[in-house]
Amino acid sequence: MPEQHRPRRSPVGGERQRDPERTKERILDAALAEFGEHGFAGARISAIARRAQANQQLISYYFGGKDGLYRALVERWRALSAGLNRPDAPLDEVVAAFAHVGDDQRHWARLLIWQALAGERDEGDADFRRAMVDDLRRRQAAGEIAADLDPAYLQLALFGAALAPTLLAGFAEDFTGLPAGSPEFLDRYRDQLKRLIGHLAGPQ
Repeated sequence: MPEQHRPRRSPVGGERQRDPERTKERILDAALAEFGEHGFAGARISAIARRAQANQQLISYYFGGKDGLYRALVERWRALSAGLNRPDAPLDEVVAAFAHVGDDQRHWARLLIWQALAGERDEGDADFRRAMVDDLRRRQAAGEIAADLDPAYLQLALFGAALAPTLLAGFAEDFTGLPAGSPEFLDRYRDQLKRLIGHLAGPQ
């Protein structure tokens, strides 16, 4: 996603913030909401600045503009994802945790969906995703997953399952009779996901 970069200008006077890290996090939160709602192409730096209640020049100063903001969000997602996919956690808990992130922070799920629909791939995406498949292979070798399942296709199915309540909210309500954003649906969905994953190892 190339962007025409302008030289960064240091904020002056009242533009300077006493807590730069907090300001950066506020801008990133605002960018996540804006990108989640409108995608990269539709997102506007001015709208992000309004959401963050920050001077627009600070976005250029801290992130170098829209493209830099997006890259920072990608790195934030990778860090969050790595924290959820703990090697010592059972697979059912890992998938339920990803589903919880999609439910609790729907902008993340929407951002991933926008990225997929646009066919966008950032540097390092392929390696990052292959590492997720490698983790399933490790779990398969440890007996968590039946030997006749292909970890690559299973990863795709599990990723889709984690995004389903956001991506297919209307379908979810029609199938279950519960609004996809309701606590009752979300609790039941995570429980059913964990039960389903518990069967992946096959007969014990």
